[in-house]
Amino acid sequence: MSATLQDAPPRVPYPSTAVRPFAEQADDAAPAVGEFFFRALVRHLAAVTGAHHALLSRLLPNDRVRTFAYASHDQVIENVEYALAGTPCAEVISGGFSHHPSGIQHKFPTTAAGIEAYLGTPLKARDGTVLGHLCVFDEAALPAEPRRLFNFQIYAARAATELERLRSEHPASEFSTSAPGAAATRDAEAQARFRDLFEEAPIGYMFTDLESRYVGVNRTAMRILGLTQADIDGALNGIELVADTPAMKQMLEAAAEAANSGVEHSGIWEMHRKNDGQQVFVQLWTRPATNGDYIRTTFIDITERVRLEQTQARLEAQNVYLREELKSVHNFEEIVGANSGLIDILHSVRRVAETSASVLIFGETGTGKELIARAIHNASPRADKPFIKVNCAALPAGLVESELFGHERGAFSGAIQRRIGRFELANHGTIFLDEIGEIPLDVQVKLLRVLQEREFERIGGSQTTKTDVRVIAATNRDLPAATREGNFRPDLYYRLSVFPITMPPLRARRDDIPLLAQFFVNKHAPRIGRRIDAIAGETMLRLCNYAWPGNIRELENVIERALILSSSTVLTIEPEVIGVMASAAIPIADDKVARNAVTGNPTTAAQTADEHVDLASVARDHILNTLRATRWVIEGDNGAASRLGLKPATMRHRMKKLGISRSADP
Repeated sequence: MSATLQDAPPRVPYPSTAVRPFAEQADDAAPAVGEFFFRALVRHLAAVTGAHHALLSRLLPNDRVRTFAYASHDQVIENVEYALAGTPCAEVISGGFSHHPSGIQHKFPTTAAGIEAYLGTPLKARDGTVLGHLCVFDEAALPAEPRRLFNFQIYAARAATELERLRSEHPASEFSTSAPGAAATRDAEAQARFRDLFEEAPIGYMFTDLESRYVGVNRTAMRILGLTQADIDGALNGIELVADTPAMKQMLEAAAEAANSGVEHSGIWEMHRKNDGQQVFVQLWTRPATNGDYIRTTFIDITERVRLEQTQARLEAQNVYLREELKSVHNFEEIVGANSGLIDILHSVRRVAETSASVLIFGETGTGKELIARAIHNASPRADKPFIKVNCAALPAGLVESELFGHERGAFSGAIQRRIGRFELANHGTIFLDEIGEIPLDVQVKLLRVLQEREFERIGGSQTTKTDVRVIAATNRDLPAATREGNFRPDLYYRLSVFPITMPPLRARRDDIPLLAQFFVNKHAPRIGRRIDAIAGETMLRLCNYAWPGNIRELENVIERALILSSSTVLTIEPEVIGVMASAAIPIADDKVARNAVTGNPTTAAQTADEHVDLASVARDHILNTLRATRWVIEGDNGAASRLGLKPATMRHRMKKLGISRSADP
């Protein structure tokens, strides 16, 4: 406390050099019950109004006040006495309710540096006598929000009632304005008001014995915890309502140690309501009584705040996941191809997307299994919910369960904080389990439970978490064979393969290769800084001849590599870029089919009508696109014939055969 406090006008906030523990101050309080209540009141008042400082005073003679309770940054401060002159408190005592949302230093120069806002009201007895005042102040602005002002008025009414009770019980003190004998006649009424104050307080009050049995509980506490009078009369043990989690077990140990030491304990407790078992979170303060026979507890319901924080944490976790996803480059952004097998798959995607059935996608590496999974999600009612991807083959065996279902703090060595699993992140959305065949057998059991019961437990936790997730899995393994060999659970396989989809390899979609090649050129050329007007005919022939063991992913890589090496507007891919001669991978009869698609040479009698029609259509589209790129110029170095590697006469003959003319081009 400042040495000149009695003589000089005080500053707001008042000197805070005498900070003492809450329990230590309660022991020398006079009267103990009143001041214990006031200290709890100002701390809670600061919390509900969003201010860092709050105080309650009683009025003294000669225009002076003395604080009855003073809280600053959630710490109880030594009571101080000061003159009202030059302070905003003088305005409150003489004029009534006062609110300065900001700029308090300009109006009252004695205010301490940094204080920006002030809110205060006088505390009056029923006969109109001013007993003291209640105020909050803060370094930031305090706008006139209806909820803040309403809560402030409720706390002020309770404080005024308690001050009047003290005046009636201590008629010879500075509170009294009547004869000493008046206290005896009003004692019963004061006790009734005190009981009403206890019962109707907006915060929970309760008293428990040393065995944690409830002795006294006010109405707010009973409402928050779902208690009835029968629970209190039946000596309910309060520990029964504490959630059975590792964090709450540690909190119980800390509270017991604090009670044995006679000091205050505070923290956020997870409880379960007695009447319906609903989860409730409370900010709780406990302090043993001076005689050590019982424990006083006050608390406020912060369930809504905790729920918002949990939702925010989940959204932040989803954002982290999505940011990680953006770092990776997907094979392509849309499905490209006109192959009949692919069209059938897209029809299946549209049908299954409307349901919540599990889907199992088979296919070789690089065939676009993830793309199909995303298409199912985007066409489903869950499209606006998360799509969470998990590559099961990339996860260490010991961390698969933690990655999928999450873990509690301390569940295992290195678990320094709670982790939300991918299934929890994907709630109401879709989870894509890529390479599902790599999941260990022990984790398969827990995954089966999620599919059957729609619930799981975090590692190290006992609380069951419900989930509504659509599961799409993919694999390049022969899962039926793996089930026969005992490497994959048959029951899990049947749960996953409600709707199986098999992706064809690229070698079975040769008629889609020109379309895919042009798509990848358009995708990567601008990024690499290349201008490509067409793909050379011989290059397209090589692409159609190659077997593509790496499927679409390998084709994209080859196109990107060729663009880096290219220095012309006509993309040419040499055999060494692909890595193997086309004739080594495709039979010679098929090679003639591919050549006919580009050059127009006669086809063999062994060709089927479907092959001829499909490849002719691809060749027609390719020639037409090249003509459009050259503005229908056929001859010359930059003409369409040169770009396609054909002679102008052959080019015109091919155009006539395919029915290509400039007049017919829209």
